[in-house]
Amino acid sequence: MTENKAANNFKHISVLLNEVIEGLNIKEDGIYVDGTLGGAGHSFEIAKRLKNGRLIGIDQDSDAIAAAGERLKPLADRTTIVKSNYENIDEILDNLGIEKVSGILLDLGVSSYQLDTPDRGFSYNSDAPLDMRMDREGGKTAKDIINDYSEMELFHVIRDYGEDKFAKNIAKHICQARAKKPIETTYELNEIIRAAIPAKVRETGGHPSKRTFQAIRIELNRELEVLENSIGRMIDRLEAGGRLCIITFHSLEDRIVKTAFNRAENPCTCPPEFPVCVCGKKSKGKHLTKKAIIPGEEELEYNSRSKSSKLRIFEKK
Repeated sequence: MTENKAANNFKHISVLLNEVIEGLNIKEDGIYVDGTLGGAGHSFEIAKRLKNGRLIGIDQDSDAIAAAGERLKPLADRTTIVKSNYENIDEILDNLGIEKVSGILLDLGVSSYQLDTPDRGFSYNSDAPLDMRMDREGGKTAKDIINDYSEMELFHVIRDYGEDKFAKNIAKHICQARAKKPIETTYELNEIIRAAIPAKVRETGGHPSKRTFQAIRIELNRELEVLENSIGRMIDRLEAGGRLCIITFHSLEDRIVKTAFNRAENPCTCPPEFPVCVCGKKSKGKHLTKKAIIPGEEELEYNSRSKSSKLRIFEKK
């Protein structure tokens, strides 16, 4: 896809935009990292508020990089765009000669652009090759997972990442179908999943493929693993008073963020009966959102995809 085409097509309404801007507590001369740049909706609003500051935008999707580059052109003097995964934040900041930053944002999950571009293979609503790669330069695709994982591996992925109670039957049906011929497209997978779910449930439970597609995407892109491995290192790169804002879209992500933020605030591992702490683990700051921030009614009206979003904020000591 050409740069201009990607930029024109990359429509993505930024979720919890005002809440993120407020949560980051932006300073004009601060350095901010958007680890999931996407179409640069959040980044544009951050960069707009900088004078001597700097915004570093990271994304692994080439189409997102092209779109963000166009969007941020008026603010190019204060922005740096890097094609990478946010899990490489230490290496990225080291290469830029930056030790500490004032704020970091992650807006997790799949973008509207990725869902609405049929040939990306993220959506069960369009017939396309089973791809689902966030980084299209990566090797393995969703097709490889569907056709190469064992029945037990597929069951675990669909159960753990899709939280689908029919995971066992879906995995079984996938293996039966691929024994006849490789499963290559989203619609082929749709039909297999449909056959594995009881008719009564199909009538009332939303699209039958939703949970399985989510699970395959998370597994392929290592989304939860990357998140879990990155939060602690991101907190360490914050300056005193700096903030980490993370928007999640399902319970597995939110649980990881909530647990990591609480652990960073209260890392003590001493038994509760100990009168004083002897483990020596010091708090890194404060989890500011014990109750996650969710979209208001107004946002839900104009952006239905924000429905399951939750924002959590951590402030460094």
